[in-house]
Amino acid sequence: MGMTMTQKILAAHAGLDEVKAGQLIMADLDFVLGNDITSPVAINEFHKAGFTDVFDKDKVTMVMDHFAPNKDIKAATQCKQCRDFCGEHNVTHFYDVGEMGIEHALLPEKGLVGPGDCIIGADSHTCTYGALGAFSTGVGSTDMCAGMARGKAWFRVPSAIKFNIVGKLPKYSAAKDVILHIIGMIGVDGALYRSMEFSGEGLKNLTMEDRLCMANMAIEAGAKNGIFAVDDVTLEYVKGRFKREYKIFEADPDAEYDEVYDIDLSQIKPTVAFPHLPENAKTFDEIGDVKIDQSVIGSCTNGRIEDLRAAAEILKGRHIAKGVRCIVIPATQAVYMQAMEEGLLKIFIEAGCAVSTPTCGPCLGGYMGILAKGERSIATTNRNFVGRMGHPESEVYLASPYVAAASAVTGKISQPSEVM
Repeated sequence: MGMTMTQKILAAHAGLDEVKAGQLIMADLDFVLGNDITSPVAINEFHKAGFTDVFDKDKVTMVMDHFAPNKDIKAATQCKQCRDFCGEHNVTHFYDVGEMGIEHALLPEKGLVGPGDCIIGADSHTCTYGALGAFSTGVGSTDMCAGMARGKAWFRVPSAIKFNIVGKLPKYSAAKDVILHIIGMIGVDGALYRSMEFSGEGLKNLTMEDRLCMANMAIEAGAKNGIFAVDDVTLEYVKGRFKREYKIFEADPDAEYDEVYDIDLSQIKPTVAFPHLPENAKTFDEIGDVKIDQSVIGSCTNGRIEDLRAAAEILKGRHIAKGVRCIVIPATQAVYMQAMEEGLLKIFIEAGCAVSTPTCGPCLGGYMGILAKGERSIATTNRNFVGRMGHPESEVYLASPYVAAASAVTGKISQPSEVM
């Protein structure tokens, strides 16, 4: 029996001719990631274990994005610990205030991850880099510690689900709607410890930003990783950006999949995930009058330039509804700069939005948009668990930038057609 894309990558990094689902392997790592929340734990374990140096100063990165710029003394202490560690070990890719971005937008943008890579990160949304044809997955801080020191990690080889993508998205439907539709269809444990593999003729109609959004939320279906077949869109993105030599891994024609789903992009409608799980996906024929207090446009899922352009298209010449707060967070400094040059920030500010420096901020209930008891937020983020964005009796509704912007204008959950 043949191997999937993920299985081929893992076999190559384990020095094996083939692997099978369920097999335990030790694989070489191409990149190890941590942030300001998870890295301090890994650093503490690194010192406890008596390690003296990182395995490769060019293949370890720490990105200060969750509570940066620092929101309090504890956050400042965590960032300082990371800053000191990376300075001591001459870590090349340390990103702090003024240079950082939200990690899962920053690393692809900087060309640090690419096709065929095997990547771990002490953050669950590390699965984002599968958009580039890499195997990438989130791990705990102790695994990050071992990865930093030895450049290796243990894996149980996952089985896979195949998603055959066809068609093209209609106007005002977005990649966020696609992944919410899929999670609504299979459930938050529908891909538990399996690889979600995306291929098909419809991939040509999905931009790299679309793919990064979808791969990012593979973990919300319980997946070990999400991965897209490498095509011309991928190669154009990494051209001149990714400096290391890369290898393209294609699934064998006889690769074994637990399930195969056909996803017709032309049938995807604007979708909203209701509290308190991403699987509670509803289209607008199922949504009534749901008033909101806040709209958040940003995050590692939807803070890229295409996302900001989509929001600006809705907000241009309009104003946020009275009593609603709209917070826009560009995912990286480069996105922020481009949005400024294109006039998007002017559109947001004139519409009554607050525009932030890059940060994870409110997505994890950190800061820059915490909800009070009884408040509702529509957000382009990736999770809507109980208390995710603040008070346990607040509510988060997940949606695309189009829907989040339209809802900010009307003061209730709305699709773009209601304001355009």
